[in-house]
Amino acid sequence: MGKTISEKIISEHAGRELKSGDISVVSVDVVMSQDGTGPLSVSQIKKMGFSAVKNPEKSIFFIDHAAPSPRKELSNSHALLRDFARSSGAVLSDVGSGVCHQILIEDYSCPGDIVIGGDSHTCTSGALGAFATGMGSTDIAVGYALAQTWLRVPDTIKVNFNGRINDGVSAKDLIIYLIGKITSDGATYKALEFGGEVSRIMDMDGRFTISNMAVEAGAKTGLFAADSITEQYLQSRGRGDCFRKIFADSDAVYEKVIDIDCSVIEPMVSQPHTVDNALPARDLDDVRVDQVFIGTCTNGRLSDLRIAAEILKGRKVSSGVRLLVVPASREIYL
Repeated sequence: MGKTISEKIISEHAGRELKSGDISVVSVDVVMSQDGTGPLSVSQIKKMGFSAVKNPEKSIFFIDHAAPSPRKELSNSHALLRDFARSSGAVLSDVGSGVCHQILIEDYSCPGDIVIGGDSHTCTSGALGAFATGMGSTDIAVGYALAQTWLRVPDTIKVNFNGRINDGVSAKDLIIYLIGKITSDGATYKALEFGGEVSRIMDMDGRFTISNMAVEAGAKTGLFAADSITEQYLQSRGRGDCFRKIFADSDAVYEKVIDIDCSVIEPMVSQPHTVDNALPARDLDDVRVDQVFIGTCTNGRLSDLRIAAEILKGRKVSSGVRLLVVPASREIYL
């Protein structure tokens, strides 16, 4: 019986053959937390009697969520992370470096890795063919201390994006459309594995957006096969040596297969208060806009900013509207 991408990666890190539903302790390649979750992980590490991290070069603490600190309590948390990173040998990504998930894909995550993070959108690295998932601070603490964690191998839902993408439609529209169809808990503790002709030719920025939002359907992770497009991206980052092909077997067993015809997808909007409250933008009534934010770990990459710049070129921001533009990393900004 063939294996899905998740089954392959987790089996390799467990050192034995596993299938969906199996539970095992596995080795971990990358561990990270951010300033909202990291302080609790540090506290748990110390409670367990550890003073250092197992794999310093791939143990990262990010200060990116409340950066710079808006109040005293958070300043104290930031100081705690800086001090522990210094004493333990871990990597510190300080204020202004960028959003954790963007820096992970730029500098740390590799195809075939297991990446765990104290943030739900850790699944972004799944676009590189890594099994990447968010966990609670105690599990992350164990990951830092031992470079291990436990996992139940998830069932996998295969999502095939096929057809032709219409003008003005992006990867963000595809994933919003999918979540609107399966709902915000339609993939709870499942791996979403993305395939189909559209996925195979999609650039990495589009893949990052889709994997990032897999968790919005409840998914444990969202994975693309690691292919020539992945390899080109890693080479452009000076990390070509960490590339390897990762793909599902042709006879892999999926919980179900969802086929999406991209030619029917229009620019999409998620209305309050859940991401699955999705509809085509043209179906919206006139809505007053007070603030526009361009950025985040989902859409703060250079390709996103170029699209926004092209739309805004020669125009002015409307009176009474606040426009914020935040590149996802310092490198993108520069």
